[in-house]
Amino acid sequence: VQLQASGGGLVQAGGSLRLSCAASGRTLSSYTVGWFRQAPGKEREFVASITWTIGYTNYADSVKGRCAVSRDNARNTVYLQMNSLKPEDTAVYYCAVRLGGTLGTLSTSGMDYWGKGTQVTVSS
Repeated sequence: VQLQASGGGLVQAGGSLRLSCAASGRTLSSYTVGWFRQAPGKEREFVASITWTIGYTNYADSVKGRCAVSRDNARNTVYLQMNSLKPEDTAVYYCAVRLGGTLGTLSTSGMDYWGKGTQVTVSS
């Protein structure tokens, strides 16, 4: 599976961005897709996830209520809508997939494939 994340950019605090994660090489029907982020000097952390088959979503407490993850079956693409962005959301955002349906928080070590990241910068 090849993953391509896009949609990052520079936005002011309070603004919104929609990140996309397009998959190729295999359909995502058997996977859980996760979004992670890594800020400078910090470890990569879980942001959100969605199971492809039933669309179950899970969010980190830091983004709960501000972000929404969704999928487009026809495009084999997952989206992360981020609203009310804060400077502390500044990071490189990555999408990754794990075979099977995982309902809980995903760990970075448990993912099977990773895409290259997309930079999100939120100015104050």
